[in-house]
Amino acid sequence: MKVQLVKLAHARSGDKGDTANVGVIALDPANYPLLVREVTADRVKEHFGEMVKGEVERFELPNLCALNFLLHESLGGGGTRSLMTDAQGKTFSTALLRMYVDIPDAEALALGLS
Repeated sequence: MKVQLVKLAHARSGDKGDTANVGVIALDPANYPLLVREVTADRVKEHFGEMVKGEVERFELPNLCALNFLLHESLGGGGTRSLMTDAQGKTFSTALLRMYVDIPDAEALALGLS
């Protein structure tokens, strides 16, 4: 079953220079292992496509049931240099929550997602 990330987590984002920072926090601690398994740096990079020109780094924060991503070279040079509409990275969190993850039916049922 495919589930949109917004059903499993909430997110916040910001920026520093040309790097967007996105934190993804499990809505329920039971969802955290699923986030760790499915929301990889490679999947996030693929989800954003050409918007992220550099590397995507992922940091696990198990005590917060959260993942933090650094999206390098994603802001067209940063707030003072970019012609992008969102050069400060504020909407990257909303965009990431639109990503779909694959969940086996039995796991989705156990998490109350079906």
